[in-house]
This record gives sequence, C-alpha cells and structure tokens, in this order.
Amino acid sequence: MQDRDDPPGRPTLRTIAEMTGLSLSTVSLSLRGGASLKQETRDRVAEAARRVGYVPDRAGVRLRTGKTNVITLVLHGGDDSIDFARQMIQGIGKALAGTQYHLNVTPEFGADGGVEAVRYILDSRAADGIIITHTTPDDPRIEALVAADFPFVSHGRTAFPAPHAFHDFHSEVFARQALDRLADKGCRRVMLFIGNHRITNFANIATAFRNAAARRGVAAEVLEVGETRSAPHQVRALGTQLANRPDRPDGIITDNEIRTIALLAGMQAAGVTPGRGVELIYKQTSGILPTFFPDLDSIEEDVTASGVELTRLLLRRIEGEAPEKLQTLAEPVLHWRSGTPG
Repeated sequence: MQDRDDPPGRPTLRTIAEMTGLSLSTVSLSLRGGASLKQETRDRVAEAARRVGYVPDRAGVRLRTGKTNVITLVLHGGDDSIDFARQMIQGIGKALAGTQYHLNVTPEFGADGGVEAVRYILDSRAADGIIITHTTPDDPRIEALVAADFPFVSHGRTAFPAPHAFHDFHSEVFARQALDRLADKGCRRVMLFIGNHRITNFANIATAFRNAAARRGVAAEVLEVGETRSAPHQVRALGTQLANRPDRPDGIITDNEIRTIALLAGMQAAGVTPGRGVELIYKQTSGILPTFFPDLDSIEEDVTASGVELTRLLLRRIEGEAPEKLQTLAEPVLHWRSGTPG
C-alpha cells in the first residue's frame, strides 16, 4: 500500500510499519531519532528501512512539517587536534544511522567564532538542530541560539546563564589525574602547556591543575600556547628551550597531540627524552602518538563517542526535552604505559 503522494513502488512509512508490525507513529518517531524508544525497536525499524531502500522525501517533509531532517555540525576552523573532524563526523554518522536525519558540515571562517555560520542556519532554517564545538565562556553563538530558541548542543561548557545542552570532556579530572601521576613519579616542578585561553576548557584545566599541585606540594607553571608558540616549528623551538633551561620542569602535561609531537621533537634534539630528565603526560585523541611513543603516558578523550553522545542529546532536544536534562561529561580514560610509580 502506498501513501497518496508517493510514486508507485516507492517504499513508505506504511511499508516499514507493515514489515515490522509497528504503528506508523512509532516508525515515524524511530526514523526521527526516537531517543525515547527502546534501542531494539530503533534497530528493527532501521533494518527494515535499509532492506526496502526507504529514503524520505525531504522536500515533502519540509512542506508538510517545516522540518528539514538535517542537523548541522558547525566545525571549528582553528582546530589543530589530530583526526578530530573525522572522528567527530564518524560518531555523529553512527548515531544518525537508521534515522531520517542527514548531516551537513559547515566550517567556520573568520574570527567571529562561527557566529555568521550559526546566523545563516537560523535565518535560512537550513537544519533542525546544530552541534557546535570549542565553546568560550560567553560564546556569542550560544547567545544567538538561545535567543532564537533553536535546538542545539555544544561540545564544551560555557558560563552562559541560561541552561543549554552540552557534552564535554571532564577536563578537571584530566588535570588532576595527570598531576597526581607525575607527583607519584617524584616530579616536583610540573608545567602545564595548554592552548587557547579563550576556550572554556583553558580555565577548567588550569584551575584544576593549580589546585592539584597545591594539594601535592608541587611547583606549578602554566604556559599558554599564545601567538608565538602555536605553529609546530615554534613549539619545537620551545621544546629545545625548555630542555636547556637550568630550572626546566621535571614533569609536563600537554592538552594537544600535535603540540606534544613538536615539543618532544625539540626536547629530544637537545638530548632530553621522556623518562630521562622529564616525565610527560598528554591528552590523547587519536592512535598516532602511541605508535611513535608506545611508553608515553596519556589520558584519552574518545572523540567518536563524543560525536555519538552529542547527537543523542541533540535529537532529544529537537523532540522538546528540557536542556538542563541534556548535560553530560565524558570521563577520561587512563593509559599508564611507563610503569607503576615506585
């Protein structure tokens, strides 16, 4: 049986309902994300849709409901994490599998923090929901989205007074665990080499690091990347300078894999390697560094899993769930590879 507006032979929601024995409303809800449904039901609908080759008529859906069946990832243009974009998109795609939603990716350009990209989506109603990354405490993108009452979720927290949906790496735990690991190894002068101070995580990590250092009686130094220490060749030069400092730190914590590689290259050029004159722990977001430095300690954020969680939260927000109920943190995963401190 075909819906009135569908061409002959085209599979419809009714086709899937008849195959699965579920109601039309359940099938429709499942294909829209259906976070309130059991995973078994969602999988059943997704498999039936795949088998019959069901493709929603997006133009018709928009005319009837005003919905686009699109979510947009506004991808931060200045990100320098290894493989971040691919893993994030992979996670979002995994979470959207079997739903009616499609993913658009909009890169940010310019120095406005992505506000123009967000405003375009709001003005054109080009998506039903937005995922943004690399939040700042007073993020203007979030101000615009909250004012428009538009469904969104952020990868990162803010200081915005109105509650909003977010999923974030538990960076305070990252800083505490890294500092404690180095202190347990006997480090007494620990440096935190950290990126953009405008990003919310800068304050979260730096504050937790200083507090943990004070608790353990360790001298703490925070070194921001800044404009003169952002490019890999600049970070490599910094590594050499640190290695030659008479008061060089005996422990270093880094929050970025690319900068970690460059820093290690500079230190090794000066004859200082991890475990021989300095201990180092980095935030891991890919499998690259463990390949080159298999004995180096790291604390991992699973970016693919973050993409899945961000999408799950956004679909629930699109369905109307309150944003204060859609706030989660990803706990760090420890990879202690250099032996147990004695």
